[in-house]
Amino acid sequence: MDQRKDIEVDERHTNVERKSDSSAVASTFIKYLAYCIIFFGALYFLVKYVFPMF
Repeated sequence: MDQRKDIEVDERHTNVERKSDSSAVASTFIKYLAYCIIFFGALYFLVKYVFPMF
């Protein structure tokens, strides 16, 4: 009952190349920077003009 089975195992090598498009990174940074400026501008408006009314 002592059988030896030779099993061939193929190794799979996958190379993942990430795209590093600097223009896409820059445009995403500008987009989120604009979101932050709008958000903090809205907060400033609320604190400066709306909250003092109460």
